[in-house]
Amino acid sequence: MTKLSVNINKIATLRNARGEDYPNLVKTAKNIIKFGAEGITIHPRPDERHIKYSDAYDLKQNISTELNIEGNPSKKFINMVCEVKPDQVTLVPDESDAITSNSGWDTVKNFDFLKDVVEEFKLNSIRVSIFIDPDSKMLEGAKKINSDRVELFTGPYAKQYINDKSNAINRYIDCSEIANKIGIELNAGHDLNQQNLEFFKNNIVNLKEVSIGHALISESLYFGLESTIKSYLKILN
Repeated sequence: MTKLSVNINKIATLRNARGEDYPNLVKTAKNIIKFGAEGITIHPRPDERHIKYSDAYDLKQNISTELNIEGNPSKKFINMVCEVKPDQVTLVPDESDAITSNSGWDTVKNFDFLKDVVEEFKLNSIRVSIFIDPDSKMLEGAKKINSDRVELFTGPYAKQYINDKSNAINRYIDCSEIANKIGIELNAGHDLNQQNLEFFKNNIVNLKEVSIGHALISESLYFGLESTIKSYLKILN
């Protein structure tokens, strides 16, 4: 079974637009869980333009399901994650001014740095996932680093899927087979939506979790949050 973790960054963006606390992030997260999602994902950035660091503490104290915190492991980020102790941390190599994540880690070049970070999180009993491009060397590097999981960057898949879905999925299939063989679990995320998710899920071995935010929240404007979440759950299961 593949779990759905809903990224609520866009809810925080809407809240911050008026400088107030509406929509309330914790209340929305609780509703998302009530509607069936198995996890909540947040990605605080240094400028806190959507998710604020304080949101991580509030969510941990108030939601009953899995919390996944994504981000570039700066010292501030590492300290926050070790204090909050989410169920999972996903390491993403985005620049401080990035609009959104657009590439995965080079786990070979950044081996020593990532190994130290992963070790610190695991000493705090936090499951670690490393965001990577669909590349066998990066996958094997993550395994050597001792990461529990990798999150496959599905942006390239989503773009190519529109015109050539068979070739779009090939690198991801290869990675899933290698991951299954070497014993590292798979997550996936970025630009997945109701059009391309089913094909992806049906072709990937042992996909543990997908993190979906932008598309799901956007679709909710038309179909409602509860209906949209249930549509995603139907695709995944």
